[in-house]
Amino acid sequence: MKFEHYLKRVEESPEFKEFKKEHKKAYLCAGFFVLDFDKGKNIHQIDYFIPNSKKIATFTLNGETQLKISEPAKKIEKKLEKIEGEIKTDIDALKGIVHDEMLNRIVTQQITKIVAVLQSQKGKKIWFLSCITNDFGILTVHIDDESEDVLIFEKRSFFDFIRKM
Repeated sequence: MKFEHYLKRVEESPEFKEFKKEHKKAYLCAGFFVLDFDKGKNIHQIDYFIPNSKKIATFTLNGETQLKISEPAKKIEKKLEKIEGEIKTDIDALKGIVHDEMLNRIVTQQITKIVAVLQSQKGKKIWFLSCITNDFGILTVHIDDESEDVLIFEKRSFFDFIRKM
């Protein structure tokens, strides 16, 4: 599915219309998606930043639209960038882009889950992915939305994180 599909569902919801009446300066700052290829329990969220209060409004789409407004984000030094313009990369295409890069790097595991976050950094829309593989490997992948180029590709083992603890 295209990002715009989820954005449109949020923006047409009564919850969003009421939210925008109260928070006129709020703007789109992130998309958060969990793609679960084993169990099919996907999560789709669209986030809006409320600049005057430094809160984030999260719209979760699971049948109906649910709104949750966070506590003020203390770690946000500067305001989150606004996502502007069309989102080119189809959410369903993310797995294929990662898979192609895995083949280029001779990584043979299968992806079981992708946690994908779309944000804007320095005016560029970037997909930040954390992919779980069938051997408990973790792939960190950053994809440029405009070109669909892989900017970062790192492979780690889940057990690397356990050893550090």
